[in-house]
Amino acid sequence: MTNSNFIETFTEGLKAKLAARGVNAEFTTRRVEKLNDSYDAITVTPVGSAIGVNISVDQALDVYNNGASISSVAERFADAIEKALAEKPQVDLEALSDYEQLKSKLFVEVVSAEKNAELLKSAPHDEIEDMAIVYRILVDHADSGNSTILITNQMMEQYGISKEQLRADALENAPKIRPVEVKGMSEVMRELAPGMVPEVAPEDEQMFVASVPDKIHGAGIMAYPGFFESSAEKLGGDFFILPSSIHEVLLVPDDGRKTAEDLLSMVKEVNATQVKPEDLLTDSVYHYGSAGFKRVA
Repeated sequence: MTNSNFIETFTEGLKAKLAARGVNAEFTTRRVEKLNDSYDAITVTPVGSAIGVNISVDQALDVYNNGASISSVAERFADAIEKALAEKPQVDLEALSDYEQLKSKLFVEVVSAEKNAELLKSAPHDEIEDMAIVYRILVDHADSGNSTILITNQMMEQYGISKEQLRADALENAPKIRPVEVKGMSEVMRELAPGMVPEVAPEDEQMFVASVPDKIHGAGIMAYPGFFESSAEKLGGDFFILPSSIHEVLLVPDDGRKTAEDLLSMVKEVNATQVKPEDLLTDSVYHYGSAGFKRVA
């Protein structure tokens, strides 16, 4: 079965399965651009709703190619769609269309410029070495994760604002709703394993973890005004920045114990073995000192 035939047959099966459950929806096929990824999707949007669910065509095709019937594939993904729709946050569309109302929900995210080159064509952004700062709206916050919307060029045009205004508003608001947290690695380990890790004096810490309270999109703190200066004060001088993931960065005092090349080897190994592809930031090492923030390896 060709891809186009599969999509057509699978979509019809989905429609029937969802209709039997009382879900009346619209179906569209499109290319979805996500951070660090893109894929062909079938978007299922309930009639009267502004939010839909994307189903990966490749994932559905893989299930089919592994021996499942079209009917069982449709049943499986109908289950997933129904669950996802039930968990979708309630969105105030009026508030999202009013820039003055949504300003208090703006925040920033830092991503790989290279991995997201296609996505960045349609989104306002600023470059910081080999990374890009993008702007998001925090729609809903829950223990299971955040619901956010990436600001696109089209949205910015609809709001009637410039990128300069968007940047200024986001950088003013982000530290208020997602403040910086910088903790020594030993403190982080003690939180994960109480009673198992001895205390370490702040001046003896060899690595610090910098993020936001919920540890989601926390690498965006690198864009915050004053972040590098305050971190230098906390660490007692110059330091290296390791892009642990899009969710956090590691700060290492530049005390002569490690070179940029040593740290780069560590970053590459961790990225290759421990970081999910969708969470990757860059295979680089950065430094903050008298010359400011720059990529050094």
